[in-house]
Amino acid sequence: MGTAAEQTRPTAVGGMFYSGNRLTLDREVGMLLDSAPVHPVDGRIVALIAPHAGYMYSGKTAAHGYGLLRGTHVPDVVIVAPSHHEFFDGVSVYPGRAYATPLGTVPVNTTLRAELLAACPLVHATLAGHGPEHAIEVQLPFLQKALGTTRILPLVVGNQSRKICFGLGEALGLILQGTGALLVASTDLSHFHTAQVAEQMDRVVAGDLEQFDPEQLMDDIEAGHVEACGGGPTVAVLVAARKLGARSVHVLHRTHSGAITGDNKSVVGYLAAVAVG
Repeated sequence: MGTAAEQTRPTAVGGMFYSGNRLTLDREVGMLLDSAPVHPVDGRIVALIAPHAGYMYSGKTAAHGYGLLRGTHVPDVVIVAPSHHEFFDGVSVYPGRAYATPLGTVPVNTTLRAELLAACPLVHATLAGHGPEHAIEVQLPFLQKALGTTRILPLVVGNQSRKICFGLGEALGLILQGTGALLVASTDLSHFHTAQVAEQMDRVVAGDLEQFDPEQLMDDIEAGHVEACGGGPTVAVLVAARKLGARSVHVLHRTHSGAITGDNKSVVGYLAAVAVG
């Protein structure tokens, strides 16, 4: 197995959230990216907000964002995700050397990891949150197809408190200055409401994003006005993006699972957005 620093985190949801076969997955993601419209974006993409459900449900939405990265060079991608399987305090950065998908391995930027650990006591190098968690993994095939070669800094937020989310965002905004890194917030929206209720709740999230207002988004999450399993990671990414020069946020696509399944009695909401500087 080697030391933790030598470990590659294996795929955990291949064959469930997306195809576990390399050729099939390559074709599937390629088709999703090919089918996504090219949104006019004026400026540099500083951050991306993308869903993390199975590709049959949210893949088209994710492709609206990732399609904008095709043909660009992004040396590093910082992915901030929630923890669905275990609760822990603070933020966990993967201590190993890479994440694997059926399309290959994506190396961890160990220099950025060390800088973040030194800058932010809320972050710990640990395997917590990186085991069966899907919220980072499902972003990777899109990055691999859209960018080709890149490094990642995989972060899982175990406790989505205001202090942790804003503290992480401030630290990322500090260490990423001048790096050209892309931020990715991994989140779905409301869960298991009717399509009508989901639309009402998710519209509020979209409005907070369009206003580029992480404070209001956190207020709405804490008050229960909205639901977003990666709401805290999204807040952190917005805070960091603002410090890195982003001026506006644009929602590219929003939908829910009922649009795919035809069942509008209990749906999950999905959204793709970009912060542009």
